[in-house]
Amino acid sequence: MKPTEFPVNRALNVIGGKWRPQVYCALENGPKRFSELEREIPEINRKVLTDQLRELEQLGMVTRTEYPGKVLHVEYELTDEAFTLQPMMKSLCKWGTGSCEGKE
Repeated sequence: MKPTEFPVNRALNVIGGKWRPQVYCALENGPKRFSELEREIPEINRKVLTDQLRELEQLGMVTRTEYPGKVLHVEYELTDEAFTLQPMMKSLCKWGTGSCEGKE
């Protein structure tokens, strides 16, 4: 098996990087507009956020829905597949805070 075929590499491709976990967390409670995501992740610049959302959309983790009107209204939302990552993401967050059970 080639290293690129390891299942863990697919998982890291989907959740890896500095910004993707933050985008997941920002979207876990429902759809958000781009400006809402910018407010929730203030350290990210517009281009990087745009790129991350596009990549997550291509990976099937985020949907982008346009609502036509006077002003174009676009919302981003996690897909059902992305929600299957929630237990792992919560575990990573818990581990990151140092509050893991079973420490000796």
